[in-house]
Amino acid sequence: MGIRFDSVTVAYDGNVVLDSLDLTVEPGEVMALLGPSGSGKTTALRAVAGFVRPASGRVFLGDRDVTDLPPHRRGIGMVVQQYALFPHMRVDDNVAFGLKARKVPRGEIRGRVAEALEMTGMAGYARRFPRELSGGQQQRVAIARALAIRPDVLLLDEPLSALDAQLRSGMLAELARLHRELPQVSMLYVTHDQVEALTLADRIAVMDKARLRACGTPRELYRAPADEFTASFVGNANLLPVTVGHGGVGFAGADLKVDTAGAAAGARATLCVRPHLIGLGDGPNRITGTVTEIQWRGSTHRLYVEVDGQQVMADLRELKAPPTYGDVVALHFAPEDATLLPAGVGRDGE
Repeated sequence: MGIRFDSVTVAYDGNVVLDSLDLTVEPGEVMALLGPSGSGKTTALRAVAGFVRPASGRVFLGDRDVTDLPPHRRGIGMVVQQYALFPHMRVDDNVAFGLKARKVPRGEIRGRVAEALEMTGMAGYARRFPRELSGGQQQRVAIARALAIRPDVLLLDEPLSALDAQLRSGMLAELARLHRELPQVSMLYVTHDQVEALTLADRIAVMDKARLRACGTPRELYRAPADEFTASFVGNANLLPVTVGHGGVGFAGADLKVDTAGAAAGARATLCVRPHLIGLGDGPNRITGTVTEIQWRGSTHRLYVEVDGQQVMADLRELKAPPTYGDVVALHFAPEDATLLPAGVGRDGE
């Protein structure tokens, strides 16, 4: 069962927090809503859950208009960042709660609880209380509770934000595995973490200032972003102000060969180049600048290089003899590794 937002607007006291959202989540798809705080992503999820009512527009689950239905009649599973487990109930009772509320026959509840706990790797913890579990284990129980009702749609609102980096990585792998095991379940995943979105989602909807900015596969948004905001929010990006020429662009006194199809000669534009696609030394599209910062990141060095007043980041495989602060270095990138964007189309769309 899919999800469809049909021009959905949500406002509080006249303040629009979700503006005319048109978006479709296909059956069995994982759609990540990615954006900063206040972008409207959680409001969109709450509109699907039934916790907020649109000022205009309609919400559909499959072919069913659920805009006017209360949350308990939508048949949706939901996982939030605070776990929301009942502290006085053991794990199996927490997982059974939604089934009992739906008046599932008692003889069926035990099997479905066991199935959900097995699926999330928590079968051995059924008789423990939440206080006896780690944060990651509590989140697994919350996911088991949502899955026990066998929803067609699973909503996840920043489900990993309360976990440390190692637990977050493990839970991402678990969610990916669950998606493979439950290909019929559509998931709407709210996050401000680009790694989570890139790792888990089939498609990403980028939100900002209550509006949808872009939607596409992780690869599409990463390799060919539509604007500066999308480029900077979906992965790290160098965004360089350039002037369009014939067959290339001008930047810092250098003529750079890139694809300028559709751009008028003489126009100002922004060149997007990902840091890991920039090399050190001579090569195509060579620019020079001064090293202002060096960060060792284990397997890589990140260089910050000032080029004609612009900071350029380069992520390089660990260097045996990295440059030092103040060194003048040459950087280069392949023409096919750069994307030309409209100038000035950033966060405010100006």
